[in-house]
Amino acid sequence: MNYRNLGKWGLKVSEVALGSWVTNLSGGDAQEVAQRTVNAAFDSGVNFFDCADAYSGGEAERFLGRALKEHARHEYVLSSKVFFPTMKGANGWGLSRKHIIEQLDATLKNLKLDYVDLYFCHRFDPTTPVEETMQTLSDMVAAGKILYYGVSEWSPVQLSEAFAAVEKLHLRPLSVIQPQYNMMDRYIEDEIMALCAKNGAGITVFSPLAQGLLTGKYRKGAPLPAGSRATWQADKQINALLTEDNLDKVEALLKVAEGLNVPLSVLALAWILRKKEVCSVITGASKPEQLLSNVQASGLCIPKDALDEIEGILNYHPFVRKIG
Repeated sequence: MNYRNLGKWGLKVSEVALGSWVTNLSGGDAQEVAQRTVNAAFDSGVNFFDCADAYSGGEAERFLGRALKEHARHEYVLSSKVFFPTMKGANGWGLSRKHIIEQLDATLKNLKLDYVDLYFCHRFDPTTPVEETMQTLSDMVAAGKILYYGVSEWSPVQLSEAFAAVEKLHLRPLSVIQPQYNMMDRYIEDEIMALCAKNGAGITVFSPLAQGLLTGKYRKGAPLPAGSRATWQADKQINALLTEDNLDKVEALLKVAEGLNVPLSVLALAWILRKKEVCSVITGASKPEQLLSNVQASGLCIPKDALDEIEGILNYHPFVRKIG
């Protein structure tokens, strides 16, 4: 496993991280598999584990707290997030000072930890001034409850406002962002990567395999694989990606991966890591075998001719999309 700095800052994170957004925690057997997956991650050199207060109604945080307790605190980097409703009442969501402080305390209680390494604003809150949010996060760094803070899925304008507020108010730095980024969704290449590089912020990306599209298990003209995300995901995000154009691209990418003798998923992760601005890809894994496959992407250098072929297949053109 290779490690990269969090932007210009001193924290080192594994190039491949383990996320818990879709981790199945229903029942003892599922939790046992999830525990084995966490252990496999450690054994493979993964030191970065991502979570959020809203995942599984807080159970994802509680599970990680139990799963990580057998490891020394210095061995891992753990992140969580705040924004979505987790408490009753008008102040039970968002990025106000009140909600951030109360939810951070709840997160630390769930994890049974004194601090989290990274803390993200899960989405942008139009009802709260950016200055209030940035000041609160900076104060939580000063209080020792978080070490580095950042945002997830903020637009370039919103990010610019946040960086400006930090500078104006002389706050602890906004050190990291967590956007979606994969072969099928490259919007951060247009402005956000340069904005982060200018301000020294690291980038830890989520959905690097486009909801599973870039694993190669969804094939043109074939039925949906039994038990796959497309058969049960409530918001149908993966189903919206199963377009004829995307599936044609998958078929072409599979041939490139075959030529390099790697799974498409590994190729897709290594393709993201080709960007020096990216410090880690946050992967999901429902079993240890998936995790062990994903970590092969760390250190994999894709030959230039293959990168050129991939660019031809993807045929990317800058565009504007709704963020968040």
